[in-house]
Amino acid sequence: MRSLRTQLSLAIVFVVLIAVVLISFFSNVLIVRQFEGYIIEQQDARVKTITDNLAQYYNGLTNTWDLNAIHALSMYSLNDGYIIKVSDYRGETVWNAENHDMGLCQQTMMDIMARMEAHGAAGEFVSVNYDLTQNEQKIGTASVKHYGPFFLSENEFSFIGALNVILAVIGVLSLVFSFVVGWLLARRLVRPIRKTADIAAAIADGRYDVQFESKTNTRELNHLVFSINHLSCALARQESLRKQLTADVAHELRTPLATLGTHIEAMVEGIWKPTPERLQSCHEEILRLGKMVADLERLEHAESENLKLEKSFVDLLALSKTVCDNFAGQLANKNQRLEIDGVNVIVSIDKDRVSGVIMNLMSNAVKYAPEGSKISIFIQDTPEFAQLSIEDAGPGIPEAELPYIFERFYRADKSRNRDTGGTGIGLAIVKSVVSAHGGTITAGNHVGGGARFTVTLPKAAR
Repeated sequence: MRSLRTQLSLAIVFVVLIAVVLISFFSNVLIVRQFEGYIIEQQDARVKTITDNLAQYYNGLTNTWDLNAIHALSMYSLNDGYIIKVSDYRGETVWNAENHDMGLCQQTMMDIMARMEAHGAAGEFVSVNYDLTQNEQKIGTASVKHYGPFFLSENEFSFIGALNVILAVIGVLSLVFSFVVGWLLARRLVRPIRKTADIAAAIADGRYDVQFESKTNTRELNHLVFSINHLSCALARQESLRKQLTADVAHELRTPLATLGTHIEAMVEGIWKPTPERLQSCHEEILRLGKMVADLERLEHAESENLKLEKSFVDLLALSKTVCDNFAGQLANKNQRLEIDGVNVIVSIDKDRVSGVIMNLMSNAVKYAPEGSKISIFIQDTPEFAQLSIEDAGPGIPEAELPYIFERFYRADKSRNRDTGGTGIGLAIVKSVVSAHGGTITAGNHVGGGARFTVTLPKAAR
């Protein structure tokens, strides 16, 4: 299996090769055609010059031709491949180069034909008649025979050959240059990909501290680097949370089990008598374990992909007031005030599960808010969503803890575990229920101090 660098290099070379071949081919065809057109124009101009000169060699006063001048022009033109024949206005031959020097004319024609055939140019000798005039009066006819549609000299064929060599050299140099550039480019692209692959392998082996430190000049590669680094950080955080989860579960189980173990052992060995108070203490620890197991089952059910929601259209403001009525006693015990404000918003939700969300958030607010403080619930309406916010005047949530507040068994202040109760998975359940509805939940601190939780739910059924 070939490497990515090799494949990229070969692909670039192949593309450049095709481009060079096509450019060379079409350039050659275009240049040759342009050159041929130029030669034809030059030949036409040469023939016109010959006929113009021939017309000047006629003396209208004496009705005679300057044969010496015609002979000189004819021999000069023969060297260029033009065979001249001149007739007067009566059609009588004045000059015929073939009759004057047939051997030289035949040799010139054979040389031109051999040269053109040697270079693969097809054609034949043709004669074209031109009228000779003086003062707009016809004085005779000139017949000019030449190889058509055009003919080239050896110098002109050498020029075309040199042009083809130059195009070939340019093609070879372009291939070499493209190979070098392709190899360097492939190396530049492959290096971060290879390093990213090594980091991915390290992550697969459980080494989440590996990071791609450098940056590239390619947007897609930077995005790949960012993604792999983000994956590494996310997995490291998940691994940390997993270990924390194990420690928290062990901690939560250790105390009630230790209490049960020591109490029952003492009663079995006769050190303690099984009094109602001691049995009640054992029963409370068992209830505590049962509550933890029940919370774990609720979390597992809330995070299940097969979670079924029994949706109906509910007024979120009215539902909030109904749920908060259950906290009247706790609010009174702490002398806390509850304010519920906002607008009536109808949403499509599972009434029981969203009631649990409100109850959990309200329970946390009552627990952490100081005595005599105020708890606020506000309902907002947007075109597509309904928003429920719960604010308290408690200590708030440390900024460093906000990203983890909805993780299982996570507590921002672990010292309050025993005082406030709970297993630390209530907010994880809340997030799962809200996500199942297609909504979001965020946590933060409001300006006046204290925590604020905001739940956003879509109004339309999903």
